[in-house]
Amino acid sequence: MPRETILLVDDDPDIQEIQKLYLEKEGFHLIFAGDGKTAIQLTKQQKPELIILDVNLPDMDGFEVCQHIRNLTNVPILFLSGREGDFEQILGHRIGGDDYIIKPFSPSILAAKVKAHLRRYRDLTDYTKTVDITAKQKIITFGDLIIEKENCVVKKNGAPLSLSTKEFLLLCLFAEHPNRVFSLEQLFDRIWGEESLGDYRTVMIHISNLRKKIEVNPSKPALILTVRGLGYKFSS
Repeated sequence: MPRETILLVDDDPDIQEIQKLYLEKEGFHLIFAGDGKTAIQLTKQQKPELIILDVNLPDMDGFEVCQHIRNLTNVPILFLSGREGDFEQILGHRIGGDDYIIKPFSPSILAAKVKAHLRRYRDLTDYTKTVDITAKQKIITFGDLIIEKENCVVKKNGAPLSLSTKEFLLLCLFAEHPNRVFSLEQLFDRIWGEESLGDYRTVMIHISNLRKKIEVNPSKPALILTVRGLGYKFSS
């Protein structure tokens, strides 16, 4: 089985070396970028399965890099940052990040998170746990919204949408269970599992992002509805 490729984006050689030491030990193939422009080029050329992205880069902000990369791929993106504020962490999730790790970090915990995110990403592409593999429909249609599960493609009015891995998983879960109410805890457990520490705000942020992409009027959603005091449901 070929080794999975991880792109490390950080201009600090010491941080790169620490990540290299632990992640190569876990059997991953690593490629490196010291700036945002190189990171975007390597994403196009090497097609990594996961990206670890520093927020502070010499040529552009890591959040800006993430936005460029999200137009290319939906692989997991893990932010590394010394910024501990809620605003930065919320912003990281809003623009398509899958995790936000504060420096200084434990290399062993980073390695565990990498493995968890890659496992979840394989679940997406291989039709296991999170996406209901018993469903016969490979293409789900709700009006002008089309979900092609096998290709991991979502289209609205015929145009493909750029969704992060977690956004796609949430949408599939909702669409396969129309009118079923999911609590924040249930959504977090199904999509994030053990890789995070129970911060349910990230579920709300991803649902907000998803609404902006699939709803005609995100402020008055017609598809992903809030059920006050209970959670969310997908209206058919």
